Amino acid sequence: MIATSARLLRLVSLLSSRPTWSNAELARHLEVTERTVRRDIDRLRELGYGVESIPGPGGGYRFGAGNRMPPLNLDDDEVFAVAVALREAAHGAALGADPAALSALLKLRQILPARMARTLAGLDDTVEHTPRCETPQVSADVLLLLASVCRASERTTLTYRDMHGVTTVRCVDPHRLVHTGVHWYFVARDVERRAWRTFRADRVLDVRSTGEVADLSDAPDAARMVSDTITRAGYPFFARVRLPLSYDDARRLVAPIVATHESDGPSATIITIGGSDPDQLAGYLLTLRTPLEVLTPDSVREALLARMDALYRDNQAPRPGPDEQRSRPNG
Repeated sequence: MIATSARLLRLVSLLSSRPTWSNAELARHLEVTERTVRRDIDRLRELGYGVESIPGPGGGYRFGAGNRMPPLNLDDDEVFAVAVALREAAHGAALGADPAALSALLKLRQILPARMARTLAGLDDTVEHTPRCETPQVSADVLLLLASVCRASERTTLTYRDMHGVTTVRCVDPHRLVHTGVHWYFVARDVERRAWRTFRADRVLDVRSTGEVADLSDAPDAARMVSDTITRAGYPFFARVRLPLSYDDARRLVAPIVATHESDGPSATIITIGGSDPDQLAGYLLTLRTPLEVLTPDSVREALLARMDALYRDNQAPRPGPDEQRSRPNG
């Protein structure tokens, strides 16, 4: 129920955003099969939406010309289900770096009758998430505000407390929200410093739009920027390691919050990973249980070889059996 209701809202939004969509495109955006898209189109037609089919090999779907779209009528239980689905999609990072779920939840709250809006406003007071890796949790209200200014591209006044507990007020141009699987990060341009910055969302104390248009003329790849910031902060040195894995497989093995990834052809990836010392990094690389090549520095390569040599030597001499151990004299 939850997944279907939220997906139908997303399907309506997609069909409204441009004249035509192919079945394959809709399936890719919704992350479902083409058969599921066809079933969802049938559900929209049953609800009164004028969705037309476009014949031919490159065909797809569109809203009929001049067709007035009816509202998606949901009862109280369905509204609650959609709100929970959107909230969980946001907290679980189901939509990656795109804050669409947060934006949709914000719009849903704004158009609901006062009675239902009050019910949803109390959602954060009654639903909690268990801490993940003992990390601070960001409130849904802060995420909604950050998502709203990102969507609107509005210059914003941000009150922020850094890792040292120092509170500052920044004027920023919002760009994206990025979820790493552990934290939410807000990527924005610091207007005064004229530089792009990442802000931990759980350290944001207040968000206020100025109504001015944000300058996003040289906006960075937000996910890559967050990954680079995390992996390069707080480590005394770094290693570059070549893995015989495709880019996607390497990211699944070594998460983007642990290392940065650079494709080295279709079947290899170079990761840059930080560590406290060569031996610690060598130990981590052994846990990957995959062939690898340490490109730099030599100290990590040497530490890795020393660990492997010690492991080899420890397993060369056969251990005495139980009978031999009992026959040995004490002392």
